Amino acid sequence: MSSSLSIGLPETDPSQNPRDLWLLDPQIAYLNHGAFGACPIPILELQQRLRSQLEREPVRFMERELEPLLDRARRALADFVGADPSHLAFVPNATTGVNAVLRSLSFSPEDELLTTDQEYNACRNALNYISQRTGAKIAIASVPFPLDSHQQIVEAVLARVSSKTKLVLLDHITSQTGLIFPIKPLIAQLTSFGIQVLIDGAHAPGQVPLNLRELGATYYTGNCHKWLCAPKGAAFLYVHPDRQNQVRPLTISHGANATRQDKSRFHLEFDWMGTDDPTAYLCLPEVIEFMGSLLPGGWPELMQRNHNLVLAARQWLCEALNVDLPCPNEMIGSMACVPLPDGEEKPLRNTLFEQYGIEVPIMPFPAFPKRLLRVSAQIYNTPEEYQALASAIAQI
Repeated sequence: MSSSLSIGLPETDPSQNPRDLWLLDPQIAYLNHGAFGACPIPILELQQRLRSQLEREPVRFMERELEPLLDRARRALADFVGADPSHLAFVPNATTGVNAVLRSLSFSPEDELLTTDQEYNACRNALNYISQRTGAKIAIASVPFPLDSHQQIVEAVLARVSSKTKLVLLDHITSQTGLIFPIKPLIAQLTSFGIQVLIDGAHAPGQVPLNLRELGATYYTGNCHKWLCAPKGAAFLYVHPDRQNQVRPLTISHGANATRQDKSRFHLEFDWMGTDDPTAYLCLPEVIEFMGSLLPGGWPELMQRNHNLVLAARQWLCEALNVDLPCPNEMIGSMACVPLPDGEEKPLRNTLFEQYGIEVPIMPFPAFPKRLLRVSAQIYNTPEEYQALASAIAQI
């Protein structure tokens, strides 16, 4: 098998319904791409061919062919996120990336770990675990929502920094509110204090442009199965080269005592943590190319199209609910949240799904009975789907 696989990308037909490129149920208005993403059919077909190749000769694939294919995928991903390939490792999801960093570092009861009250629950749990194990204290910056500007986020985070702050964990794009955090100025300020910064970028790759070289984070982890639309189980961890000797994968395996000199210990450990299915990573060059081929303007046009669509959706929902826009347009990417009247989230979500055929998340925020409705926009979505949601919300 060649390490220069190509899926033979189909010609883009302007009259074709993009939804036909996905396996999504045509009876459901799927407005929750941000939850788990959705992988296009041609990429799933490529993944199946890779799996078939693996099973035809497992030893040849795992021992002779896998490494160059991983390197090829890493180069394509590095180009897309603006990083040096040597600074990226593959992980199955961003939560694993956050755990790998937190569980590799040393903390003491004198240290403080700073995050916000909008941090993703799974990663907050990882922070809680580290605090319980090491005695390090957790400081919480309260970020308001609704809000008027990025500066409110900057001020909220910096106000909780102290002489004991050793690491700051921040979302790039929050799952709960869909806010794009102003991480670049925050990283610059925090690193000037000598504080390490771990960015949970689960939603960022493919939703907003990335240049990790310019961001300057100590650590950055992002999912590829969400807005890049890769198969499930594809994500990455960026580690600044000065810190790579400290960060270990959650599973210690053969790379720990490898004597090879042609690859970094960072890659030797993360690239092989035991037998698993690596094909999601190997599809990255093709999925980046495929998604970038769907519109004439490539990825920039795709991101802008999704941004414009979610802005329109937010406007319709706010009008249906008679509420103000909760944040400026520039603070959201391809996800947007609107406040709902107080109540439980599950009954409303179930009603929308079962009676109206709409898949959309309702989330308690900041805590019950307060709740938010979050919509996502991907190229397979249409304005009519959001208009139907707004109409259903008004009726309910």
